[in-house]
Amino acid sequence: MVIVQNYALAIIMCFVTMLCWGSWANTQKLASKEWKFQLFYWDYSIGVLLLTLIFAFTLGSFGGAGRSFIADLSQAKASAFGSALLGGIVFNLANILLVAAIDIAGMAVAFPVGIGLALVIGVITNYIKNPSGNPFVIFIGVALVTVAIIIDAFAYKKLPTDEDKSVKKGLILSIIAGVAMGFFYRFVQDSMSMDFVNPEEGMFTPYSALVIFSVGLLLSNFVFNIIVMKKPFVGEPVPFKDYFTKGNTRLHMIGILGGAIWSIGMSFNIIASGATSPAISYGLGQGATMVAAFWGVFIWKEFKDAPKGTNKLLNLMFLFFVIGLALLIIAKLV
Repeated sequence: MVIVQNYALAIIMCFVTMLCWGSWANTQKLASKEWKFQLFYWDYSIGVLLLTLIFAFTLGSFGGAGRSFIADLSQAKASAFGSALLGGIVFNLANILLVAAIDIAGMAVAFPVGIGLALVIGVITNYIKNPSGNPFVIFIGVALVTVAIIIDAFAYKKLPTDEDKSVKKGLILSIIAGVAMGFFYRFVQDSMSMDFVNPEEGMFTPYSALVIFSVGLLLSNFVFNIIVMKKPFVGEPVPFKDYFTKGNTRLHMIGILGGAIWSIGMSFNIIASGATSPAISYGLGQGATMVAAFWGVFIWKEFKDAPKGTNKLLNLMFLFFVIGLALLIIAKLV
C-alpha cells in the first residue's frame, strides 16, 4: 500500500483535509435549495463509502510496504472491526446533528462551534492515547482555538432573530455534534496499527480501517437518519419516498460529491497520522472550521444582516484559529 512517511508531505495532506472538511457542506447548501438535508445525507453516506473503496483498491492495494487491502481485512481481529464500525457510527450521529445545525443556523455558526469543540476534545483524547509532539505547544494551540469558538458564539448572538426558537436549536445541535465528533477519530485509531510499514497482527492499516468506518456510517444511517426524517428538528416529517420521487441525477450527484470530498479529507488525514501523530493530524484537519466559516461569511453572506462591530469579532475569530493551527503544525518540531 502507499504510505506517507515524510512530515512535510503529511502536513500538506492535513491541509487538504482542512479544505475538504471545511468545503463539503457547500454541496449541502446547494442541494438544500431543492430538497431536505435528510435526503441529501443518504447520497452523502454513499459518497463516503465509494471513495474509501476506490482508495482501498488502488492506493491501499499497490506498493511494497505494509499489507494490501484484502490481506489486511482477512487477518483483522473482531475488535478491530468493532472499533472501526463504532467510529463510523459515532461520527454519523455527530455529523447528522451537524448537518441539521447547518440547515438551521448556517455554516458560519455550526462549523466554528461544532467542529471547534470536536477539535479540542479530539486533540486531547488522541494525545492521551498516542502522545507525540510538544504537549505545551499543542494545548496552547487548542486553547487559542477555544477562544476562537467563544468569539464566534458572541458574533452569532449579534445576529438579528425572530421569536422562533429554531436558531437557538441550531446552536445547541452544534454543541452536541461537536462533543460527539470529538471521540469518533479515537475509535478509528484504536482499530489501527500505528506502524504502517510493519503493522501489528490483527489490526487494520489505514485503508481497511477507512472502509469499515464508512460501512458503519452507512449502516447507522438506517437508524439515525430515518429517526430524523420521521422526527425532524424543525419542519414537517420527510417521507422516504421523496428520495426517489423528488430527487434527480443532479441532486444525487451533489450528495455523492459531498461525501466523496469529505472522504478524501478523512483518508488523507488517517494516512498522514502515521508521520505526524493522531492528535496533530486530527487537530490540523479540524482547521476546517476556519475554512467553513470563510465560506459562510464571505460566500453565503450569513452575517450580512449583523450589526456594526460584528466583523471585528469575526476577524478576531480567524486570527485565533490561524495562530492555534500554526502552533499545532510546529508542535512536533519544537
